[in-house]
Amino acid sequence: MAKRQVEVFTAGCPVCEPAVQLVKETACSHCEVTVYNLNEQGADTARQYDLKTVPAVVVDGTLVSCCDNRGPNAEELRRVGIGRSVGA
Repeated sequence: MAKRQVEVFTAGCPVCEPAVQLVKETACSHCEVTVYNLNEQGADTARQYDLKTVPAVVVDGTLVSCCDNRGPNAEELRRVGIGRSVGA
């Protein structure tokens, strides 16, 4: 079964850590979560998504709309499918 690809982009700071925790707590076994600390890795990937702010969450190649300017929230993460199997 395919896994939902979830990418979390951070600055590796205490402000971003709650977003990382939220994604990890919301994710299920059908989610493959990758966390990028942009101070260490992922800058090229972030540019491909044209990210302007962090923290930011990308699900299956699409920036989650709540991350355009205010950061992720649980309701929006569930809406885009984090926490349930692909196709469900």
